[in-house]
Amino acid sequence: MKHKMRLVNFAFNAIKNEEKDIELRLNDEKRQLINIGDTIIFTNIDTQEELKVMVTNLYKYNTFEELFNAFDIKRFGCNDTDTSSIMDEFYTKEEQEKYGALGIEIKLLK
Repeated sequence: MKHKMRLVNFAFNAIKNEEKDIELRLNDEKRQLINIGDTIIFTNIDTQEELKVMVTNLYKYNTFEELFNAFDIKRFGCNDTDTSSIMDEFYTKEEQEKYGALGIEIKLLK
């Protein structure tokens, strides 16, 4: 199955430069349709450039904080240790509590 997602510039470039291999999303209804082996087309919201990736694993956690604590922070394209506040910029606390966190492990397809 093919999925489409939009990304902010820094996250898009981190995947493009192979500095990030786990994309973070809410585990909402749309993301619950993602399976290992699926492809995702990421579109840079600033440049409209596209990247194609394959889903290699899925990690489901109750909170982004739990997800961040389970992996080396660099896998998310981050250097900052206060990463849980990063997700607050994208998702409300209510959304995070309702759906939980999803880590989508990806492999860039060239």
